[in-house]
Amino acid sequence: MENLSLHDAGPPGPPPPGQQQQQMPPPVPQLPPQMFTTAAQLLDLTDKKLMIALRDGRKLIGVLRSWDQFGNLVLQNTVERMFVQNLYADVERGLFLVRGENVTLLGEIDLDKDDYVPEPYKLAPVGEVFALKKAEDAKAKKTDLSKQKKLAAIGFESEHHGEAIL
Repeated sequence: MENLSLHDAGPPGPPPPGQQQQQMPPPVPQLPPQMFTTAAQLLDLTDKKLMIALRDGRKLIGVLRSWDQFGNLVLQNTVERMFVQNLYADVERGLFLVRGENVTLLGEIDLDKDDYVPEPYKLAPVGEVFALKKAEDAKAKKTDLSKQKKLAAIGFESEHHGEAIL
């Protein structure tokens, strides 16, 4: 059986008697497979170490073991990396299921540069980084609340960031 594509020409020769030769419209250009942005693109990343940035700002590092048509991901040996000021800490999370709609960015980690840490960052104990992160988040929440009040005073409705409004 022949393997034909859209770019293969038809059989050579004149048209059969009684038929006029019709000009065929030019073929529709096809996108290369690299242009697809569906979940099928994850096939190349299966069993590779990835860094995933989530909607809520968390960063996960783990090995992609499985995925589905919705972009839901199963990561193995997952670590959550927290950054605060010039410090970072890794929190072991193990097997992790990520809902696809929460992924904002994902990329393969170059294993040759896996242990490289950029200059200003230093590894710190998880407790210290967690406490600093909690204080930073509380300060950001207070600033956001102040902004929301100012915007509400001039007629803008705020987004409530998933908090219950009573």
